[in-house]
Amino acid sequence: MQHKITDMISEEIVHIREIPKKLVVFLHGYIDSAPSLDKKLTPLYERLNDVAVHVPQAPVVCEIHECKRQWYSMHRFDPDDSRKFVPTMEECVSYYNRMTLGLQNAYGYIVPYVENALTEYGLTWKDLYLCGFSQGAMVAIYIALMHPEQIGGLVSFSGILAGGNYVMKHARSHPETLLIHGNADNLVRFEALEYTKNHLEQLGCKVSTFEIEGGQHMVTQEGLQAAADFICRLSRSK
Repeated sequence: MQHKITDMISEEIVHIREIPKKLVVFLHGYIDSAPSLDKKLTPLYERLNDVAVHVPQAPVVCEIHECKRQWYSMHRFDPDDSRKFVPTMEECVSYYNRMTLGLQNAYGYIVPYVENALTEYGLTWKDLYLCGFSQGAMVAIYIALMHPEQIGGLVSFSGILAGGNYVMKHARSHPETLLIHGNADNLVRFEALEYTKNHLEQLGCKVSTFEIEGGQHMVTQEGLQAAADFICRLSRSK
């Protein structure tokens, strides 16, 4: 039996405060899960009003940890995790540029999920604030740039513009963006922040950055507070 793409995300955690006037969708990372991420997001939930926050669970079982999830395979495009160890940012980026097909696959099942959620609350894409951590941030960036309808705002935690060669040629939107990154990140190197900022600005995005001093590869309370302030500011300006 063939399943519809819209059926692929079947697990989620949802928080609703008052009558939602905006939708925040937060994508977890690689070797991660919605419940694990949700436990860390309280500082974000507490600072938002008139909102529905969705934390969807990736439908793909993680290739290296059967109890965790992934939005797409990393080892398909970098089987030895070489991107983490190569000496230059240019070499690192070359690995992320290989991931376009994985990002496209994730787009195929996340976008219908988002559309269903927006319809549920009577909202539109301009009411959507798309957030993500690590691989989830890479997917969030890709969707926000490639979808034809501009979203309300984009927040990346410890992410990078993946599939950059393709995106720079085919991007269809330029949302206002906040990039959050720890300067001691040992998995997605801190230089990714400047690389991503420069490329998003070339596409017409207004980009803000938030550097976490000594921050490693994780979602932190100060980063979540910065994200909440960003989302609140943009939603007030509408």
